[in-house]
Amino acid sequence: MVFCERNCLLLPPLMKSKKLHKDIVNITTLGCSKNMVDSEVLSGQLLANGIEVKHESLKPDYNISIINTCGFIDKAKEESINTILEHVALKEEGLLEKVYVTGCLSERYKGDLESEIPGVDAWFGTMELPNILKAFEADYKAELVGERLLSTPTHYAYLKISEGCNRTCSFCAIPLMRGKHVSKSIEDLVQEAKLLAQKGVKEIMLIAQELTYYGLDIYKERKLADLLNALCEVDGIEWIRLHYAYPHKFPLEIIEVIKSQPKICNYLDMPLQHISDNMLHAMKRQITRKEIVDLIYDIRKILPDICIRTTLIAGFPGETQEDVDNLKSFLEEMRFDRVGVFTYSHEDGTSAYELEDTLSQEEKEERAQEIMGVQQDISLAKNEEKIGTIFKVIIDKKEAGRYIGRTEFDSVEVDNEVIIKTNKRLVAGEFVQVKITKAYDYDLEGEIV
Repeated sequence: MVFCERNCLLLPPLMKSKKLHKDIVNITTLGCSKNMVDSEVLSGQLLANGIEVKHESLKPDYNISIINTCGFIDKAKEESINTILEHVALKEEGLLEKVYVTGCLSERYKGDLESEIPGVDAWFGTMELPNILKAFEADYKAELVGERLLSTPTHYAYLKISEGCNRTCSFCAIPLMRGKHVSKSIEDLVQEAKLLAQKGVKEIMLIAQELTYYGLDIYKERKLADLLNALCEVDGIEWIRLHYAYPHKFPLEIIEVIKSQPKICNYLDMPLQHISDNMLHAMKRQITRKEIVDLIYDIRKILPDICIRTTLIAGFPGETQEDVDNLKSFLEEMRFDRVGVFTYSHEDGTSAYELEDTLSQEEKEERAQEIMGVQQDISLAKNEEKIGTIFKVIIDKKEAGRYIGRTEFDSVEVDNEVIIKTNKRLVAGEFVQVKITKAYDYDLEGEIV
């Protein structure tokens, strides 16, 4: 041992200490199913680099937090910011070591947020997966394309077929956050579907900002029909569901494929947003009321049993009570199976931001409820027509002693559920035949046949 002249022990120079514990990452996903897929891909990459990952853990069993944010509308932005602040507070209390933020809010407002919330260790945009991995000294593994760590129950998953959007809807900020439309190849998507099937996935839900635009960038023509036919060849996948199809120049060949392929659910999610011509023009939807009505009749002529889901916007700048009444009469005429109504959000950077947003949030909410009141009656009447009918139902979960499932006409979380009371043991992902015995506004009840 070496002592100094004052008889104190001389220690060797301090070496850079290594972590005494292994990083555990928790990912919180906010917003849409497209964000969920991004989180699942990130999880798969981290896991492949030997980093333990959790999804939205309710326990304080992680030391690094990644928040995948939504920046689409005011409520989503508020939720994202509150979540970030909650995690920064945990860091300040010594319960977290790092807080990283990614996703749409980060992409759109990174410059402002960096100065306003300095407790965040790093901000990443929507297309910066390799940079997130670098923060962990991890490598992006290209050979893992299609590999994901599912955050959904293992019997269903979302399949994102493209990124971004080339449409110019005046209310929408998605192109600002996600960029231009970029399709994945049919080969990569089929491979991803096969990997999902190997994990036990029975139902895949195709998502994109605009499904019908698929293929135009890489194949120079619309290729959704070809993609659907290819996905139907994947063993293990029993249901394929279509979300977010734009009505302008809608390719009717898609409906022909749905009709011809038993694996494809008789279901189409087609956001219309409004029906008054002046509103459609102001929203830059590139379509008229007559064209929408003709399209719906054409679709139903090919496939009368198809379930059409649509979403609408209430309170867009310049909307009058007459426009609301037109929307209500349109719903009564079309009798859609599923409808969602959102209130208009005045988003900076969009062309609609230049319009005067005169309605209060309360007035927008009242209009939305007025519209949904019409749809509620339609939904109940349609559900009552199903009493006595037998449907193929996929089991999602057991809750309060009852099984909860869905028909092919219902997507996860946003649509109707089928409540099943039985002593028989069922498992999630199992398909059963159910006879409907009771109808509610938005749900059904039945017994196993």
